[in-house]
Amino acid sequence: MIRQPANLLIGSALLIFIGGMAIIALFWTPYDPAAIKLIARLKPPSAQFWLGTDEFGRDVVSRLMAGAVQSMTVAILTVVFAITLGTITGLIAGYTRGLVDRILMVFSDALLAFPGTLLALGLMVISGPNKYGIILALGIAYAPSVLRIVRASVLSAREREYVEASRVIGNSEFTTMFRHVLPNCTAPIVVLATSMFGWVVLAESGLSFLGLGVPPPAPTWGNMLSAARTYIEKAPWLGLAPGICISLTLLGINLLGDALRDRFDPRTEQR
Repeated sequence: MIRQPANLLIGSALLIFIGGMAIIALFWTPYDPAAIKLIARLKPPSAQFWLGTDEFGRDVVSRLMAGAVQSMTVAILTVVFAITLGTITGLIAGYTRGLVDRILMVFSDALLAFPGTLLALGLMVISGPNKYGIILALGIAYAPSVLRIVRASVLSAREREYVEASRVIGNSEFTTMFRHVLPNCTAPIVVLATSMFGWVVLAESGLSFLGLGVPPPAPTWGNMLSAARTYIEKAPWLGLAPGICISLTLLGINLLGDALRDRFDPRTEQR
């Protein structure tokens, strides 16, 4: 269990760094991330421009910071939406059983037949490239995974003694479901939420790379990578900077997710 504190510390430190960069960008950036200065286009990293400038003379550091705001906002709202939708439907399916359970599971299985990013890509084609379209598309794509995990936890929890005790003292099924069953399903939901955060960051970057994400000139790490393709040999820093930010975010999320999984899984105590 020596690795758990290390994973937790390193993962938390990386996420604090990325999150801090996004918070600072809300109030300050070295330059205006949207300001075009053609006289300074494709400048290499220097004391004036720490990570250089892009094809329009915009400061890469400023755009990275502003892109962190967009990426973190999309990731957080998508995870909240997917977890909320999946938890409510999974709770209802697992607790009520019967016809409602079968209908929800058939619908969930139909959505799970498509890879999450591919399903989101199809939904984005319909809604068009915009931030809230990404949140809706990715939320719908990832909610079935939450539904299945919550349902499995509820199926186990609903047979416990405290559920019967809640019914005996006169609590309604609604009260029993949300007050007594749901709190005992939070551990797998928390672990899944951390993993899903990384999936969403990667998927949002991929959709933005394909031109289906947050539309320019608003910076995101994905559309910065997409714009850097043309200048990959002449200005490699344009692709390296957002790529490193995405990698650090995914690394931090994975390390934190491993630490939380080890924390909530009692079987790891025996390793």
